[in-house]
Amino acid sequence: MSILAPAGGFLLIAGPCLLEDDALNIRVAEGVREVAGRLGVSAIFKASFDKANRTSAASPRGPGLDEGLERLASVRRATGLPVLTDIHDPGQAGAVGQGVDAIQIPAFLCRQTDLLTAAGGTGLPVNIKKGQWLAPEDMRYPVQKVREAGSPAVSVTERGTAFGYGRWIVDMRSFAIMREVCSCPALFDATHSVQLPGAGGGGASSGGEPRWIETLARAAVAAGADGVFVETHPDPGNAPSDGANMLPLDRLQGLLEGLLAIREARDGATGESA
Repeated sequence: MSILAPAGGFLLIAGPCLLEDDALNIRVAEGVREVAGRLGVSAIFKASFDKANRTSAASPRGPGLDEGLERLASVRRATGLPVLTDIHDPGQAGAVGQGVDAIQIPAFLCRQTDLLTAAGGTGLPVNIKKGQWLAPEDMRYPVQKVREAGSPAVSVTERGTAFGYGRWIVDMRSFAIMREVCSCPALFDATHSVQLPGAGGGGASSGGEPRWIETLARAAVAAGADGVFVETHPDPGNAPSDGANMLPLDRLQGLLEGLLAIREARDGATGESA
């Protein structure tokens, strides 16, 4: 089994939006590891070395490729967690493929053939975020590109669809549709789904409505999501990126406990194995 499809288990991908200093990164990773271990959940640490898609050119972008890979390696050494990061350019795939356990394709780039094939060519597991304009059934084509390039282990992640009024809307049918047409796990991005795109925060950065994280995550798991992607931070108000829609780290266990209870009830009702 792939780390993106743990045998019989629920998957948590979690971490800060941007890689920060080693102390913060490891603090978050240790928190994720402890919660996952306590609840019997498979976990992957995720953080970005570069946020290429920012509302403002003045927004923090991260430590960059070389330093970012060193910080991810520090997290893996300190905690034993597998690490995942995203790439924005095909030229990043080679170096990133040597330094992480899985690669992520950002939603805005999920149709970029060169990027998908470069990620697939590393042979690593690849998580593809569904584009905000894309029908769930059309995710079969990005998945096909990655598999044909050499990576058999793929997952897809729903993060909402743009309907033109300043919020992402989550179609709960997506999980069943993507599992069927892509033949791979379908995850839910519980924090980007509550983002207010563009300058929704009233300034030069995206806003968010984190009070809806739990509501949407519960609905997604009830609808069949195989795991959740959560950006989390001990102090979201001081996070350099996406703090407006992050989950406070001390709320991660409560969120997961509720989701696992729903998953157990869901699988019992449908006859699936827990």
